[in-house]
Amino acid sequence: MKKVLIAVFALTMIVACKKEAGKPVPGEIDSIAENKTDSAGIVQSNAEKEAVLKQTNDEVLKALKAKDYATFASLIHPQKGVRFSMYAFINLKEDKHFSKADFEKYQPTKTLFTWGAHDGSGDLYKATINDYFGKWVFSKDFTTSQYSLNKFIGGGNSLNNLKEIYPKADFTENYIKGTEKYGEMDWKTVRFVFEEFQGKYYLIAVVNDQWTI
Repeated sequence: MKKVLIAVFALTMIVACKKEAGKPVPGEIDSIAENKTDSAGIVQSNAEKEAVLKQTNDEVLKALKAKDYATFASLIHPQKGVRFSMYAFINLKEDKHFSKADFEKYQPTKTLFTWGAHDGSGDLYKATINDYFGKWVFSKDFTTSQYSLNKFIGGGNSLNNLKEIYPKADFTENYIKGTEKYGEMDWKTVRFVFEEFQGKYYLIAVVNDQWTI
């Protein structure tokens, strides 16, 4: 009788184990669900970030086109200010840099600033903020340009060190293709470098680029 009871008990345990083996462990379910949620959250976050940067990029372009420099000033990084580079090579010692306050102070004035040197001739480029914006930064209507995020479209023989200077920042590119008349060598692009501050993206650099000699 004792042997029969032991056999029945053993059979019951085997059946129970088989049923339990088919059931997921609660901890594993929670872990899998959490991983899926985290993955979806990252994707959503990246998509949101890209949308915000595109929107901010367009705000800058619209402000430049409308010569709305008050709006442009509101997009300058409150702590780091904004740097302007005439060409793809960013020179931290020579490129013109403004704090937000200095930009707002000097923008309405006729004060001349040295922005860099012309490629080829080496002549210094001196202009007011408004003239530099109108004749150099926004020399073409970049609101109709080709857009990219963190990828370069335009490129010539000028050294491009943007990623070395701003390795952790995001940048947008607005590129206008050259014309057949000039063998497409008259292309131009303007890049905006952004950094997040207190939940919002601000400009820390405006970098123009074009074919250089």
